[in-house]
Amino acid sequence: MKAIIVDDERLARNELKRLLSEYPDIEVVDEAANVDEGVEKIKHHEPDVVFLDIQMPGKSGFDLLEELDRSPRVIFTTAYDEYAIKAFEFNALDYLLKPIEPARLSEAIKKVKIENPEDEELDIRKISKQLRSDDQVFVKDGDRCWFVKLEEVRLFESEGNYVRLFFRENKPLILKTLNYLDERLDSKTFFRANRKHIINLKYIENIEPWLNGGLLVKMKDGKKIEVSRRQSIKFKEMLSL
Repeated sequence: MKAIIVDDERLARNELKRLLSEYPDIEVVDEAANVDEGVEKIKHHEPDVVFLDIQMPGKSGFDLLEELDRSPRVIFTTAYDEYAIKAFEFNALDYLLKPIEPARLSEAIKKVKIENPEDEELDIRKISKQLRSDDQVFVKDGDRCWFVKLEEVRLFESEGNYVRLFFRENKPLILKTLNYLDERLDSKTFFRANRKHIINLKYIENIEPWLNGGLLVKMKDGKKIEVSRRQSIKFKEMLSL
C-alpha cells in the first residue's frame, strides 16, 4: 500500500517513517511539509492512505481535504486531540496523538488493511476521473466535517454556486456546481432530475406522472422532486418504464 505523510515538522515525518518501516506492506512514496505540497503529491501518487497533520502554518489538514475531489483514507497525526476526537472520531480511519505510540500505530494500520481490499477493480476506480458511488469524499461545512460515501447521499440540490448534500440527518453546503457533479457522478446511481436536483436512484420510493409529461419522484425521506419533461424521457428509457 502506498502512503504519503503530510506534516510541517521534519522530525515528526522522519519519526513516522521510521515507525512505518516496520510494516513492509506499506510504502511511503512521498512526503509534504505543507498543504499545497500535500495536495499536489496526493493527486500525483493517489496513495492508499495519508498520514495527515491537522495544525500546519497557513492551511490546516482540513483545508487539504477540502481541496481534493476524492478523499483518500486518512489517519490524522496531531498533538491536539480536540481536533481529531471531536470532529473525526466517527469518520477518519483513525487519529494518532503525537508522540505516536507503536501500539496505536499498529491498530491504525490494521484499519487501513481492512478498508483496503486487494481488488484490481478498486485500483481501476482510483485512476478514473469519474466518482463511483462507493467512493468516500470529505465534506466540510463551517466547523462541521464528515467523511461520507457518495452512495449515502440521497439528493444533491443546487443553491447558486453551492450544492446542498442530503445524507442521513445532515444537509451541508459545498462549493461546487451541480453541473460539475453531474459530469463526475456515476450515472448508474445518480440521475439529473432537473436543473436544480440530482437524485440517488436507490432512495426513490415511488414515481408518478406529473405536469406537461414530466414525472414526480417521491424520495424515501418524503421529499418530492419533479423530473423535467426532457429528463423524464431519459429517465423512462433508463428504468425501462
